[in-house]
Amino acid sequence: MSKQNLLATPARGLDADQAGAASLVLKALADPVRLRLLSEVAAHPGGEACVCDISGPFDLSQPTISHHLKVLREAGLVSSDRRSTWVYYRVNTAVLQQLSGLLDGLAAVQGEPRPCEDPQ
Repeated sequence: MSKQNLLATPARGLDADQAGAASLVLKALADPVRLRLLSEVAAHPGGEACVCDISGPFDLSQPTISHHLKVLREAGLVSSDRRSTWVYYRVNTAVLQQLSGLLDGLAAVQGEPRPCEDPQ
């Protein structure tokens, strides 16, 4: 994720960079396994969990879980920290807040609707 807030909703709609950044996050969340993994990490105290803590409820191999966590990390939804032989994942709340703001902005109605034929 870029350091700037690419998920912000501007007054005139998303530009190509913002749409690309948002779609990366939304694609990562669109997979049910990744959404469940993110919720497992978020459910742990402090929003941090070792991969060994979150892999239990899944009927998936360790490499498959690692792949899904990598996608979440590349989308900026989680960060990781290696401690000895274990990798700990932490939810990136800033990206989730940006995504929430984007969705709120898209849901906001701007002014009165008008027909396309209206010259204004």
